Amino acid sequence: MTNQELRLSVGASPGQRTMAVLAGVFIAAVGAAFVLLPLIAGGLLDRLTGPGDPFASYEEARDLPPGMLPPALRDSGGGGGESGPGPLIGLCGLPFVLLGIYLVLRVLRTAAWLDGSRARVRGALRTRGVDLATARIDAGAMSYRDAGDDFPVGGQRVPTIIATDQGSGRRVTIPLRGMGLGSLPPSELRALADAITTGRPVDGRDGDAHAVASQLRRLAEQPR
Repeated sequence: MTNQELRLSVGASPGQRTMAVLAGVFIAAVGAAFVLLPLIAGGLLDRLTGPGDPFASYEEARDLPPGMLPPALRDSGGGGGESGPGPLIGLCGLPFVLLGIYLVLRVLRTAAWLDGSRARVRGALRTRGVDLATARIDAGAMSYRDAGDDFPVGGQRVPTIIATDQGSGRRVTIPLRGMGLGSLPPSELRALADAITTGRPVDGRDGDAHAVASQLRRLAEQPR
């Protein structure tokens, strides 16, 4: 096992990053427009959705009989009309803004490194690290879908390594397939297997970790 930090091939390709960033920016821009439009164009929207009010306040229409006053001035008792639900409706665009930002951060930040026996996995918002040599190791799977796949919404089931720190309970998930790859390169699979088995007993509950490491080595010998 080498002590040199190794970056694992779990991120997106340059083309996938470009497509995901464009999609995320578009979604965020649509949401931002939905939020800002009622704030900066409230008066214009009022004119487009109803008859205009020629009087700014009751002071300009105090000589008119009450029956001839505009409804907004009659109902307000002499003050200006209410602003309406426009700003509140605009808040519906916030989830789209957050979703677009999350998509951009996820595709740009997702990465994993192996430094000796310690693995670090960075997601959209945070980075977690676990020592694979002492953590509980389980085999798992996660849903993943390529841009051009004709699979159902659930996508393909990609095998993963789930490493849980036995002291703090911190858990990291390392996919064994990068975006657009059949599997991680053999050198990276062997490095993960070596990190898992370094200094680890072969009996007891550690037998499961050795079984996962053996699967990684077999996968490295027969990459798909």
